[in-house]
Amino acid sequence: MNKKKTFIYTLAALLLGALFYTQFRTWRGFDWSAFGKETANVKSHLLNVFLGVACTYFAYVLRAVRWKIFLRPVKNTSSRELLAPTVIGFTGLSLLGRPGEFIRPYLIARRVNLSFSSQVAVWTVERIFDVGSFGVLFTIALLNPETRALLSGFHIGKFALLALAIGISCLVLLVMKGESLASWISTRFSGFAPKLGELAAARIREFSSGLNTIHDASSFAQLVAVSVVMWTMIALAYWQVMLSYGVAVLDRPKQIPLVMASSMLGSVIQLPGVGGGSQLATIFTMQKILSVPRELAVSCGLLLWAVTFMSVIPWGLFLAHRERLSLRRLSAESQEEEQGAIEGPAIHERLGH
Repeated sequence: MNKKKTFIYTLAALLLGALFYTQFRTWRGFDWSAFGKETANVKSHLLNVFLGVACTYFAYVLRAVRWKIFLRPVKNTSSRELLAPTVIGFTGLSLLGRPGEFIRPYLIARRVNLSFSSQVAVWTVERIFDVGSFGVLFTIALLNPETRALLSGFHIGKFALLALAIGISCLVLLVMKGESLASWISTRFSGFAPKLGELAAARIREFSSGLNTIHDASSFAQLVAVSVVMWTMIALAYWQVMLSYGVAVLDRPKQIPLVMASSMLGSVIQLPGVGGGSQLATIFTMQKILSVPRELAVSCGLLLWAVTFMSVIPWGLFLAHRERLSLRRLSAESQEEEQGAIEGPAIHERLGH
């Protein structure tokens, strides 16, 4: 493990440790017997849990379908061909954390015989569709007066409008001046933080290149439709898990995007194979905002993490074993490719000047 990874893991562990300590001070009176009872009650609703896993799995199928649409201008492939790399990639992310993030574009690049940088570009734009699609669901949730009342003290509406304005401005800038912006950032950072400048420039080039994968209005409409359906399936997975606990956890489905949003924000601070931030954020939201009893919120938060994030592992390990692939080796190879993709343009710029 290199120094950069060690630093990142240490920082994440310290942050999570602080969060856990804060929760421990708050939960000194945690009733473990009540926690066990609430968790045991799920046994009588296992069908809901299995339906949640099924919805999660179907979302991975839709991710493969969406990637096929992205590739249409340059490569004629099938979603079936892309499904295994998709599932294995998310398994690597679940088990290895951020070091496994580029396994998916790396495997797809190998599978369809395209450059790694082109698939990282697709991966970058895919994130925009994910955020936009979830934003649609979250906006629908905010149309509910009860949901707005729950968030009245958080000024979500103002933050959402500000984020939307910033997002649209950045998108327009990257579409019109992506390459120029990347070169400018690389040059400005070259004197005091060249690595950071190269990384930022590479990300800008990846995004600008990824936008070229959307070649007509029909493809854009298909990408939006698949993305919305996919995030709807993820929301259904959350709902099924919550239903397994009964109405004590959630009796209004329109509040599901609140829990999803907290999970997404919390996932920024994760440890490989352990998580941490996602579970804590979900538990906090259910307990403090949705007024779910503490022990019930903890049990449900852990099960949500298992169903929506970790359930892919058995499927992914089976596919990796069948194709004789090592996740750690794939992680190392994909990071080497990513480093090469960052250094290549930077070297070219220095030679050009």
